[in-house]
Amino acid sequence: MIDLAVFYELKKSVLERYKTRYSYFEEDWKKFSSQDILNLIDDIQETTKNSVSEKWIYTHLKPESNEKLPRKDMLDIFSVYVGKKNWNDFKHTFVTEHKRISKKENVISKINAKILIVPFLFLLLFLLWKFVFPIKERRTIELNEKYSNDSISSRKVKAFTIDDTIVTEIEIKNSKIEVEKDEKVVVKSPFYKEKTIDLQKTPNIKKIELEPDDYVNILQGFIKSNIKDWKTRKEQLDRILDDNLEVIVMLQNNLGAEYFNKEEFSQKVIIPTPSLKSLHIVAVEKNKENKIIFIRLIKK
Repeated sequence: MIDLAVFYELKKSVLERYKTRYSYFEEDWKKFSSQDILNLIDDIQETTKNSVSEKWIYTHLKPESNEKLPRKDMLDIFSVYVGKKNWNDFKHTFVTEHKRISKKENVISKINAKILIVPFLFLLLFLLWKFVFPIKERRTIELNEKYSNDSISSRKVKAFTIDDTIVTEIEIKNSKIEVEKDEKVVVKSPFYKEKTIDLQKTPNIKKIELEPDDYVNILQGFIKSNIKDWKTRKEQLDRILDDNLEVIVMLQNNLGAEYFNKEEFSQKVIIPTPSLKSLHIVAVEKNKENKIIFIRLIKK
């Protein structure tokens, strides 16, 4: 728990450092845009001579809450970015300052202990009732494909709970999620249309059916199949891809990314190759005409 508290402080320090470098940005991590992430990656590379991935920032810095501490090598990089030698140096500084503040608060507490003892006891009982002994009713919900009724793999979808502005990812086990009965659940995937379920309004739901995104699944089929009818592929790609298509392929081992426009990407997809089959779709965006205008893939 101490390490997580220190990590939250590191996130604040990284954001403050970013604001000194890009003074026009005055928001918090929730408002951190894709361009801000690219700026941060470049700034870290310039400052520390180390690379970090877009995915890491989305996973560990943008969320308001973190359940697990990231790897120490990544913590070292961000600690150096904010002016410390490494993670241990940053943690030592934080703990030392925390102890100093705690000591000062203890002196004040002792002076006012007799005055505050009664309201403190009431507050303590309230916190125990609210946080230590809550009774939470949980339910299990299946994730299925709408038309085939097949179970959906956790590799294809992600599920989240939304509480006001806090978004928390839910673990998917055996195509099922476990949530509290009054939560709002969102299921996202590049291969299925996004679906939101408010369990307060539908408390008895046992299954979430996701509707496949036809265009994305056609594209995925092209990438993984051995079909060699290039003329048919080209015609179908032209129908589902926007003329202003942008494609980003994230390379392994933090080696950067490759960029393709519609013509370049279509040429790559038309002819099946081992390199093409190593690509996996991770994000897709569409325009108002329902054509694909942006694709992000990773190469494995």
